Amino acid sequence: MPFDGNKWSDNKMVPYAEMLKVIESHWPTLTRLSDHPNDTSKAYKVQGFAGQIGFITSMSDLFCASCNRLRITADGNMKVCLFGNTEVSLRDALRSKSTSQEKLLALIGAAVGRKKKQHAGMFNIVKMKNRPMILIGG
Repeated sequence: MPFDGNKWSDNKMVPYAEMLKVIESHWPTLTRLSDHPNDTSKAYKVQGFAGQIGFITSMSDLFCASCNRLRITADGNMKVCLFGNTEVSLRDALRSKSTSQEKLLALIGAAVGRKKKQHAGMFNIVKMKNRPMILIGG
């Protein structure tokens, strides 16, 4: 995924549909499992094998509309989208003696309310300034 410092290259990305075709050509009994609401991965199983595989398709088959994830970074910032470069400092709000629970909930609610319908797409994300994944956490 395109984050600062990971040398993302569009031509190295294999889209979800293409990965499925390759796997299904070797294991035709690949079956899609039922997802739960808000899942970020698409789970599959091959009959006769233990375990399952999952695809997180954030770059080639967006699931932004059903994403309900919030991320808190190690330094106390909240991100409403992993690929967004906007953060809200919960650390500063929590350290402030004047921040009531109601103000904190309003701060979080306002950030969630500003969440975009979907991220900018893989060709635009790579141009955005964003923390490396190691500094976001996950």
